Amino acid sequence: MTAVARLRSVVLDCPDPRELAVFYAAVGGGTPVEEDPDWVVLELPAGPRLAFQRAPGHTPPAWPRADHGSQQFHLDFDAGGTWEELDAAEEKVLALGARVLDREDYETKDFRVYADPAGHPFCLCRIEQP
Repeated sequence: MTAVARLRSVVLDCPDPRELAVFYAAVGGGTPVEEDPDWVVLELPAGPRLAFQRAPGHTPPAWPRADHGSQQFHLDFDAGGTWEELDAAEEKVLALGARVLDREDYETKDFRVYADPAGHPFCLCRIEQP
Protein backbone atom coordinates (compact mmCIF):
# COMPACT_ATOMS: atom_id res chain seq x y z
CA MET A 1 0.00 0.00 0.00
CA THR A 2 1.31 3.45 -0.85
CA ALA A 3 1.65 5.80 2.10
CA VAL A 4 -0.25 9.05 2.09
CA ALA A 5 2.28 10.73 4.37
CA ARG A 6 5.35 10.07 6.51
CA LEU A 7 5.21 10.17 10.32
CA ARG A 8 7.09 13.26 11.47
CA SER A 9 6.55 13.45 15.24
CA VAL A 10 4.83 11.93 18.21
CA VAL A 11 3.61 14.91 20.24
CA LEU A 12 3.03 14.82 23.99
CA ASP A 13 0.96 17.46 25.75
CA CYS A 14 2.48 18.45 29.09
CA PRO A 15 2.76 21.30 31.58
CA ASP A 16 6.50 21.92 30.95
CA PRO A 17 7.81 20.98 27.47
CA ARG A 18 11.49 21.62 28.25
CA GLU A 19 11.44 19.50 31.42
CA LEU A 20 9.77 16.55 29.69
CA ALA A 21 12.10 16.78 26.67
CA VAL A 22 15.11 16.64 29.00
CA PHE A 23 13.63 13.55 30.71
CA TYR A 24 13.14 11.72 27.39
CA ALA A 25 16.59 12.82 26.14
CA ALA A 26 18.05 11.05 29.18
CA VAL A 27 15.94 7.95 28.43
CA GLY A 28 16.31 7.70 24.64
CA GLY A 29 19.18 10.02 23.68
CA GLY A 30 19.28 13.16 21.60
CA THR A 31 19.30 16.85 22.45
CA PRO A 32 16.11 18.88 23.04
CA VAL A 33 15.66 21.88 20.76
CA GLU A 34 13.37 24.58 22.12
CA GLU A 35 11.58 26.09 19.14
CA ASP A 36 9.61 28.35 21.46
CA PRO A 37 8.66 28.14 25.17
CA ASP A 38 5.56 26.10 24.31
CA TRP A 39 7.15 23.64 21.84
CA VAL A 40 10.32 21.55 22.28
CA VAL A 41 11.52 18.87 19.84
CA LEU A 42 13.72 15.87 20.56
CA GLU A 43 15.31 14.02 17.63
CA LEU A 44 15.82 10.47 18.92
CA PRO A 45 18.91 8.72 17.50
CA ALA A 46 16.97 5.55 16.68
CA GLY A 47 13.35 6.48 16.10
CA PRO A 48 10.84 9.18 15.27
CA ARG A 49 11.20 12.58 16.80
CA LEU A 50 9.27 13.40 19.94
CA ALA A 51 7.75 16.84 20.39
CA PHE A 52 6.47 18.33 23.62
CA GLN A 53 3.70 20.90 23.62
CA ARG A 54 2.64 23.06 26.57
CA ALA A 55 -0.93 22.26 27.62
CA PRO A 56 -2.20 24.42 30.49
CA GLY A 57 -4.36 22.31 32.79
CA HIS A 58 -2.85 19.09 31.41
CA THR A 59 -4.42 15.95 32.87
CA PRO A 60 -2.28 12.84 32.36
CA PRO A 61 -3.87 9.71 30.91
CA ALA A 62 -4.84 6.98 33.37
CA TRP A 63 -3.20 3.60 33.09
CA PRO A 64 -6.01 1.25 31.97
CA ARG A 65 -8.11 -0.31 34.64
CA ALA A 66 -11.61 -1.75 34.65
CA ASP A 67 -13.24 1.35 36.19
CA HIS A 68 -11.49 3.95 34.02
CA GLY A 69 -11.04 4.96 30.40
CA SER A 70 -8.26 4.43 27.94
CA GLN A 71 -4.56 5.21 28.36
CA GLN A 72 -4.68 6.89 24.90
CA PHE A 73 -1.20 5.63 23.90
CA HIS A 74 2.20 4.87 25.38
CA LEU A 75 5.84 4.75 24.28
CA ASP A 76 7.94 1.56 24.28
CA PHE A 77 11.72 1.69 24.73
CA ASP A 78 14.08 -1.24 24.07
CA ALA A 79 16.10 -1.57 27.29
CA GLY A 80 18.27 -4.47 26.12
CA GLY A 81 18.03 -8.23 25.96
CA THR A 82 18.81 -9.27 29.54
CA TRP A 83 17.07 -8.93 32.89
CA GLU A 84 20.17 -7.12 34.20
CA GLU A 85 19.87 -4.49 31.44
CA LEU A 86 16.16 -4.06 32.19
CA ASP A 87 16.89 -3.69 35.92
CA ALA A 88 19.63 -1.11 35.21
CA ALA A 89 17.35 0.86 32.87
CA GLU A 90 14.63 0.85 35.51
CA GLU A 91 17.01 2.21 38.13
CA LYS A 92 17.98 5.05 35.78
CA VAL A 93 14.43 6.09 34.77
CA LEU A 94 13.31 6.08 38.40
CA ALA A 95 16.27 8.33 39.28
CA LEU A 96 15.19 10.65 36.44
CA GLY A 97 11.71 11.05 37.94
CA ALA A 98 9.64 8.22 36.47
CA ARG A 99 7.33 6.23 38.71
CA VAL A 100 6.16 2.61 38.44
CA LEU A 101 2.58 2.21 37.17
CA ASP A 102 2.21 -1.57 37.17
CA ARG A 103 3.98 -4.16 39.33
CA GLU A 104 1.74 -7.13 38.37
CA ASP A 105 3.90 -10.13 37.33
CA TYR A 106 6.86 -7.74 37.52
CA GLU A 107 9.60 -10.38 37.59
CA THR A 108 8.23 -12.44 34.69
CA LYS A 109 7.02 -9.88 32.13
CA ASP A 110 9.33 -8.74 29.34
CA PHE A 111 8.24 -5.16 29.95
CA ARG A 112 7.73 -2.77 32.84
CA VAL A 113 5.30 0.12 32.90
CA TYR A 114 6.11 3.61 34.21
CA ALA A 115 4.76 7.15 34.15
CA ASP A 116 7.01 9.98 33.01
CA PRO A 117 7.16 13.16 35.15
CA ALA A 118 4.04 14.52 33.39
CA GLY A 119 2.14 11.25 33.91
CA HIS A 120 2.31 9.70 30.41
CA PRO A 121 2.73 5.92 30.45
CA PHE A 122 5.82 4.36 28.86
CA CYS A 123 7.43 0.93 28.95
CA LEU A 124 10.95 -0.37 29.20
CA CYS A 125 11.03 -3.63 27.24
CA ARG A 126 13.43 -6.56 27.38
CA ILE A 127 13.98 -7.47 23.73
CA GLU A 128 15.94 -10.66 23.24
CA GLN A 129 18.34 -10.41 20.31
CA PRO A 130 18.45 -13.36 17.87
